[in-house]
Amino acid sequence: MAQWTSAVGAAQLARLLTSQQDRPAGPGTRRPPAYRALADGIRLLVLEGRVPVAARLPAERELALALAVSRTTVAAAYEALRGEGFLESRRGAGSWTAVPAGNPIPARGLEPLPPEALGSMIDLGCASLPAPEPWLTRAVQGALEELPPYAHTHGDYPAGLPALRSMIAERYTARGIPTMPEQIMVTTGAMGAIDAICHLFGGRGERIAVESPSYANILQLMREAGARLVPVAMAEGLSGWDMDRWRQVLREAAPRIAYVVADFHNPTGALADEDQRRRLVDAARSAGTVLVADETMSELWLDEDVRDGMPRPVCGFDPAGSTVITVGSASKAFWAGMRIGWVRAAPDVVRSLVAARAYADLGTPVLEQLAVNWLFSTGGWEQAVELRRAQARENRDALVAAVRRELPDWEFEVPHGGLTLWVRAGGLSGSRLAEMGERTGVRVPSGPRFGVDGAFEGYLRLPFTVGGAVADEAASRLAAAARLVESGATGATESPRTFVA
Repeated sequence: MAQWTSAVGAAQLARLLTSQQDRPAGPGTRRPPAYRALADGIRLLVLEGRVPVAARLPAERELALALAVSRTTVAAAYEALRGEGFLESRRGAGSWTAVPAGNPIPARGLEPLPPEALGSMIDLGCASLPAPEPWLTRAVQGALEELPPYAHTHGDYPAGLPALRSMIAERYTARGIPTMPEQIMVTTGAMGAIDAICHLFGGRGERIAVESPSYANILQLMREAGARLVPVAMAEGLSGWDMDRWRQVLREAAPRIAYVVADFHNPTGALADEDQRRRLVDAARSAGTVLVADETMSELWLDEDVRDGMPRPVCGFDPAGSTVITVGSASKAFWAGMRIGWVRAAPDVVRSLVAARAYADLGTPVLEQLAVNWLFSTGGWEQAVELRRAQARENRDALVAAVRRELPDWEFEVPHGGLTLWVRAGGLSGSRLAEMGERTGVRVPSGPRFGVDGAFEGYLRLPFTVGGAVADEAASRLAAAARLVESGATGATESPRTFVA
């Protein structure tokens, strides 16, 4: 990367480095020289995504004062990082973080396994559950009954079926966000919605601020659109956004778009509180940044105490509708095969999105729109989503118990909603674990898929898609993969056992 896109202040970097000291060192660990400890600390912050790639570091003198060390120590640490490929410098531009060249970064998401592989491989790649029957069948039957009048038309509705647009608008209004049908566009899934937004607002070369980590498929969509991604590290644990970093990035990088998942963030499961939402909307408005809020996980709260305290939607803090564009979908809360998404935005933005659609997919399938409208209008949606929550809750608890039993050194916090567990894999490489997992019969995505430019090497994402005995077996196979990584295995090894749920 030729230039830095964000900056880390001396005091901020000092706090991050100090927080690392709370982690216990291994038995017999010798204290390294001061410059080496500093270099290792910065390198770890980059690999874990807590300091973004392409972030400008403070000048040597500033960091030395903040850490109360000599400038020589900081200079030696920076030189070591440059030699290892984790720092780039240019006279007059300063020094910024990087990742070593030549290391392939897994950018693309994981495609679903073909059905014939499901007997021998446990698939933890996709955060999707089977359809909540009988509601899928009932919705399709209801849609077929409503179809005849539409069959006599051309079937081309670029903004979506009027009935579904009105129903979605009513649902936002019921949540305390007054919405007109003219503010809604129905899309082919949330991916279709975000793709349309990126093409409208984020032309090639435009900066887009993203959470770090973030949803792998969206990151790749933005890369292929030619965007320059500016990562913003999440706050520690499940506490949502680091607002100091967001304000800094929005002020200094001036991104055209910012993409966030406020509700049970994918992959961490974090839930941003109301104060964070208000402050982020205010900061985006001041910077002239369009804030794209992905609400696809918003109904997947799994614990009763969270349900009663769910924050207002991000768009609730933008009454003028000039800053926030909201994206919703049936794919996570209902079924991934139901490719219906929607955009809520100002009417002029919706009109622009609809006009641009003539050169994309023209419209969303009518039958699927009718099925979602049937669910919304009959109360079937609420019953189906309640079934989905029960499934995800049971799977989450089974997976957490199994991982804690089989891999006690792995670290994670249990999220109160969503579909994913973000795991620090005990100091092991997530990419190597994913590779060895394929050989032991469990398919997992490594952390770098969810970062920008190689961050999160020590992480895995584990979705709540399996439960019971399958969760136990998945954790057992992950433990076998971890043993192979620890042993330095490179060739074909253990064969996966065929598992029948």
